[in-house]
Amino acid sequence: MTLVRRLLDQAARTPAAVALVSGDGTELTYGDLRRQVLAVRHGLLSGGLAAGDGVLFSVRPSPESLVLALGVVAAGGVVVFADPGAGPEMFTARLRLARPRWSAAESVLYAGSRLRPVRAYARRRGLLLPNLADLQIPGEGPMRHIHVGRRLPGVPRGALSFARLARGEAPEPDREPDPDAPAAVIFTSGTTADPRAVVHTQASLAAALDLFRSRLPLGPGDVVHTDQLMLGLPTLIAGARWSMPPLFCAPADFARLMRERRATHTFCVPVHLAEILDACRELPPSVRYVLLGAAPAPAAVLRQAVEAAPSAEVLSVYAMTEILPVAIASAREKLAHGGPGDLLGAPLPGVGARLAGDGELLLSGPNLCRGYLGADPVAELPTGDLARLDGGRLVLTGRKKDMLIRGKFNLYPGLYEPSIAALPGVAEAAIVGVPDPRTGDEEVVLAVVGTGDLHERLHRRLPDVIDHDALPDRIVVLDELPRSGRTRKLDRDRLREVVAP
Repeated sequence: MTLVRRLLDQAARTPAAVALVSGDGTELTYGDLRRQVLAVRHGLLSGGLAAGDGVLFSVRPSPESLVLALGVVAAGGVVVFADPGAGPEMFTARLRLARPRWSAAESVLYAGSRLRPVRAYARRRGLLLPNLADLQIPGEGPMRHIHVGRRLPGVPRGALSFARLARGEAPEPDREPDPDAPAAVIFTSGTTADPRAVVHTQASLAAALDLFRSRLPLGPGDVVHTDQLMLGLPTLIAGARWSMPPLFCAPADFARLMRERRATHTFCVPVHLAEILDACRELPPSVRYVLLGAAPAPAAVLRQAVEAAPSAEVLSVYAMTEILPVAIASAREKLAHGGPGDLLGAPLPGVGARLAGDGELLLSGPNLCRGYLGADPVAELPTGDLARLDGGRLVLTGRKKDMLIRGKFNLYPGLYEPSIAALPGVAEAAIVGVPDPRTGDEEVVLAVVGTGDLHERLHRRLPDVIDHDALPDRIVVLDELPRSGRTRKLDRDRLREVVAP
């Protein structure tokens, strides 16, 4: 059974129940969600969408984006996530690889990318938008377009209106798409010469949702407060309610909405949760599960979360775009872990995990992506993460690419950063190497965020916490660590610039 079929069947069982609450409080029932997805599916097929057609997706998280993405997949199309704000060269390189035949974007983005005054304004703000309206299918001609929101100047002539699609006829499908065919393409990294995109199928995504639900009980009556699609989808398949925060939601407002909507579950990036708890020291008593993911959770954030929600289970999710989730560990387990490295937990049922000769973690399972766009399918994923097994549990010891060489000693920052961050007064810790322009050697710099006289305290405590050969040459105390991207991961390149002498 495909992912979309499972959602449609759940919606048919509880048509009157509220499926989703948008950022502005608008409610969408399961019955309306089902009808709109089927209507969009039918409208796209009638408009010429063919099985396997890629749809460049430039719509921010919202009920409309959810319905449109599900409608595309239900019609046999492939949702292509290629951020138009990534810069013209990178965006062009990604399009060259993905070769989408359709573009779906908000009307304001079409206007902003086509009208000269708006483009000039965006450029002054550091945003170089491609001209979405004039995108071409290589060797074939213009793309087809779908716009979300009322038509504005700049929306291409002949573009399909999402609102009109969602109001159209909604016949039941007479056939289901192949569950093993591509359903989503997600660009993750790479250069303009070699962009990299992960290809997921409905089958791999459905397996991922099942793994979330195996560790995270969900059902009717639960309210999940998040903007993350990969937690929102299992919410809907379970018949629970997805509460979406508004775009650019302030931390205090995020907490307020959790309380007003009586959220039982939430998902946050660790840095975002820290901001929420700074604005609101206690989470609502209705909250039973707090999930952290997309970046390592520092010990200080885990302790803060446990104190803020003493009756909830705080869980940290280890996952990658290629395979999610992999392992889930409770905050109490992670805080009780006394050894070096970051405890990830036992691999979830069906997830295969083994270590290569150099300690690199290799993963497999039904939730593994089909592979990378333009490359052969993969059966096992080299993660780039170094790990060890501790009683059947995975412990992350670092990233291969972050390794520093100090004489004959290989220093993996991820092996030591959790232990340093767990010291009293330390909120976050990161180790980077700063090349010496005269000698070429790397100076090992420890950057920390925290309170009190950290220089003196760390110089005294570090020899008891980390290996002698891993002791830093210099300690730098910062107000915050530089981060990047929507998940606000640590940006080690920028950190090197910040701590450079």
